[in-house]
Parts: sequence; C-alpha cells; structure tokens
Amino acid sequence: MKMFCRTDQQCICYLCSMEEHKDHNTVSAAAERTERQRELELSRQKIQQRIQDREKDVKVLQQEVKAINGSADKAVEDSEKILTQLIRLIKKRSSDVKQQIRSQQETEVSRVKELQEKLEQEITELKRKDAELKQLSHTEDHTQFLHNYPSLSRLSESTDSSSINIRPLRYFEDVTAAVSELRDKLQDILRETWMKISFTKDEMEVLPSNPQPEPKTRAEFLQYSRQITLDPNTVNTQLLLSEGDRRATLMREEQSYSSHPDRFIRWRQVLSRESLTGSCYWEVEWRRKRVTVAVTYRNINRAGSMNECAFGFNDKSWALECNCSSSYKFRHNGIKTPVSGPQSSRLGVYLDHRAGILSFYSVSETMTLLHRVQTTFTQPLHVGLWFSGYNGATAKFCELE
Repeated sequence: MKMFCRTDQQCICYLCSMEEHKDHNTVSAAAERTERQRELELSRQKIQQRIQDREKDVKVLQQEVKAINGSADKAVEDSEKILTQLIRLIKKRSSDVKQQIRSQQETEVSRVKELQEKLEQEITELKRKDAELKQLSHTEDHTQFLHNYPSLSRLSESTDSSSINIRPLRYFEDVTAAVSELRDKLQDILRETWMKISFTKDEMEVLPSNPQPEPKTRAEFLQYSRQITLDPNTVNTQLLLSEGDRRATLMREEQSYSSHPDRFIRWRQVLSRESLTGSCYWEVEWRRKRVTVAVTYRNINRAGSMNECAFGFNDKSWALECNCSSSYKFRHNGIKTPVSGPQSSRLGVYLDHRAGILSFYSVSETMTLLHRVQTTFTQPLHVGLWFSGYNGATAKFCELE
C-alpha cells in the first residue's frame, strides 16, 4: 500500500495502480504525504496565528474588564464623595435656614413684646388718669373742683398706631416659597442627571446586541406601548393641558403658567415628561388642522428662531406634520419630505432608540407605514407636539391596552 490514488483518495498497492486504478491520478504514498504535510503545516500556522490573535483579543478584553472595574470603582468612590458633600451642604443649608428663621423669629417676637409692654403701660396710665378724673368729676364743691383740676397731670403722648406693623400669617411664607422653588429646581436637575447616567449605562455595552425585528402587527406594537404625559414646565402659554397632562389644546387666550427656563416662548410646542430609550410605541389622536408629532432631544432651544426651536427644522428633532387638508410632511434639519398615505385621526409612532429606527403609522382598522427613519440617536429622546394651525386644535396621547 505504498501508492496513493488521488482520484479515489485512498492508499493502494502497486498492482492496483496497474489494474483497478489504471488511468487514475496516482503518486507514491511518500509524495502524497509530503504534499499533505505541507498543507498540514500551513493549517497549523493559520491555527497558531488565530490562537495568537484570540489571545491578544482576550488580553484586550481582560484590560477592558480591568478598565471598566477601575472606572466603576473610581466613579462609585467619587460619586459617594460628591453626593456626601452635597448631602452635607444641604444639611448645612437646612441648619442655616433654621437658624435664620429662629433668629428672625426672636427679633420679631422681641419687637412685638416691647411694643406690647408700651401699650400695657399706656393702658395702666390711662386707667389711673381716668380714675382721677372720675373722682374729680364727683366733687360737689365748685371751689375745690377748680382748685384741684390744674394739679392733674396731662396725658402723655399716645403710642403711634402706625408702628404696630402686623402681617397676619405672612411672616415666613417667603422663606417657604424660596425653599420650595429650590426643591423643584433640584428635582429637575436630578431628573436630567439621572437620564444622562441611565443613557451612559446603555451605551457601555462591550459586545453589540442583535437588533430586534420591528413589529409587524398592532398587537406586536402594543407590547412596546409607553404611556406619555406632557411636561407643564415646557408648555407654551397658548396651549392648555388637560386629562392628566395627556391632552394639549391650542387656545386663543394665553394660559397662566409660572415662569420656567424649559418653557417654549415663541413656538406653540410642548415636550413629554418621559425620556425615551430602548423600544417604545405610542399613539396620538389629533383634531383640526395642523398638528405636528415629533421626537426631539431635550436640549432643543426654547426661545429663538424657527431653525433653533421648531420641531423638524434642526438636527435635534424629527417631525411628521399631520394636515387634514393635504398629505403628511416629514421634516428633519429643515429638509421637507412629502409623505403619502391614508388620512387618519390617529397616528402611531414606533421608536427603537438603539437601532436608530423611527417609524410613523396611520392607524385605523389597519396600520399603514407612512415614513421610516434610519439614523443614529446620540441622546435620550422626548415626544413633542407642535400646533401651527387654528385655535381649538387638539392632540391626545391614547390609553393603550
């Protein structure tokens, strides 16, 4: 068996090479071994190279694990230190506020008591004077009356009533209001900071996850349903919020809202309270001409030109304009794209933040895709509504089962 038939890929004897395997491609077993040995060495070289590459990858991942652990440990230590300082600062401010209130309380009480003592002394003197005058008035002898009258002392100056400055129930309300305002601002800061922390956590994956397929049926979309409410701190003063901040209505008269840096000043817009990452689905019912449904980064400008603030006119927002008298229009970064599709008063929106997918659907008895965006989102998103039509236009986020 010192021959090898390459045609049949088997070892054979010399006689077989002359008979059964005649006209086949045959070589000596030694020659075939030499050829296969060369191939084997090449395979080993490739395997060894792959082993080295994988060992390098393992070292890189080990270094990555070490870096992640080191960074996490330092972040925990620094965060605890910073938050402890913040708690200590808040406690100190709390003590300072309490001390100032008590000091002011002592000053006010002392002032009032001093004035009270003066009034009580005056009352005592007036009562004594009244008794003297009463006794003199009962004197029957005219001569005696006239003799004693000049000897009665004159009344002292009365305490000026204007010095009695009473502010019922309004001594320290301003302090309470200031502290409440501080609490609200701190809550807003903490909420925005937590959104940044949560988003950073989502971005720290070492290995990419497989994107999930986009839902096909409404039942599949509803598995990702998200309840959306509107943020009163962002709403323009011509919009009225109702139904638990899920409905916005364009009004002729300006509404009374407190001043807030997040409020849209010129453009009749409002943002959602919720920040959106991951996969989300929501539906909006709209009435009357024109309502724009958008997603946007929270740091979109609140006051300024249309290109700075209006949904769809900048690189921070993606918007679909719903107009009952014409087809839809999609806008991003000022670029308008006509969108055709069946008219419906209900719009469905699907967001896969990680995959960078944003899809708008016309919802009736069936769901019809109107427009899909494929991009890369770099921040958490908020839902936005923009009213550029007539008074009475409304948009409401639907309760989804």
